[in-house]
Amino acid sequence: MRVLGIETSCDETGVALYDGDRGLLAHALFSQIEMHQAYGGVVPELASRDHVRRTLPLINNVLAEAGMTHTDLDGIAYTAGPGLIGALLVGAGVAQGLAFGLGIPAVGVHHMEAHLLAPMLEPDPPSFPFLALLVSGGHSLLVDVAGLGRYTVLGESLDDAAGEAFDKAAKLLGLGYPGGPAIERLAAGGTPGRFRFPRPMTDRPGLDFSFSGLKTYTATTVRAHAGEPAAAPDIALAFSEAVVDTFVIKCRRALKQSGRRTLIVAGGVSANRMLRSALDALGRECGARVCYPAPQFCTDNGAMVAYAGYLRLAAGDRADEAFAVRPRWSLAELVAPGAGAQDLR
Repeated sequence: MRVLGIETSCDETGVALYDGDRGLLAHALFSQIEMHQAYGGVVPELASRDHVRRTLPLINNVLAEAGMTHTDLDGIAYTAGPGLIGALLVGAGVAQGLAFGLGIPAVGVHHMEAHLLAPMLEPDPPSFPFLALLVSGGHSLLVDVAGLGRYTVLGESLDDAAGEAFDKAAKLLGLGYPGGPAIERLAAGGTPGRFRFPRPMTDRPGLDFSFSGLKTYTATTVRAHAGEPAAAPDIALAFSEAVVDTFVIKCRRALKQSGRRTLIVAGGVSANRMLRSALDALGRECGARVCYPAPQFCTDNGAMVAYAGYLRLAAGDRADEAFAVRPRWSLAELVAPGAGAQDLR
């Protein structure tokens, strides 16, 4: 089965072609970062319009790279949520239109399920069951994964997601968008130990996260050292350490609670080198395998959607012909293939 994957949930247009026998055949990504930088964040209407311009040309490019045509496709997968509603509708409309015209099935994919499965694109993929830490601009989740569609959310952010907190901290420090890479670059020159920021919600039981207080603490520290440019790298380092330590503490608890011996780390923040180093050390400490996607598949991309869609379509899942999407959609609402249609209303 050859499945075309289309990702348009936010500010990146991703397209990929996955073959059940040969694996990932081709993929392409167009990022809108440069366009949104002038506004310090994603402008939904601009994002939607750019997806309209980019999606069909990217599909043609991916098919050409793979040496195939539209008639070689057996199915189409698209991100149905969560995300920006206008952006989601672009991908859904293109996917459903192509599927109808070609007489092949389409399936709507949950964005975070696609992230969760992205490490399985690697040469030595993990296998079910496992524990997953999903960290992105819009989500921070700890999930126990028994199998495809069999998810138990163990903990989630009660306010800001980690990626959002990175963006806000970067803005406070006068850095550009997106904030994660900018904070990481600045923190590399920081002095360890000069500042110590709180590790939110680690002094109490449970696996939920909260990063709004850390953002406030960062703002207070920035104001206290205004006019002191040399303090910026130290603040960036202290902020990064607080986020990373919080994830390590919660993952240690989750591994012990779940009894899992494999930890998947996915989403845009999973590309952070400090986080990877700390979680690798945790894996050695706990005797657990820690797996990540390739850096190019940490952020939003079409490859993860194509792969997730392939698994769903191969198991018999299908979308109806409605262009329904869900801007808000909990991972806990997903069901295993064959257990019933996913409600996109």
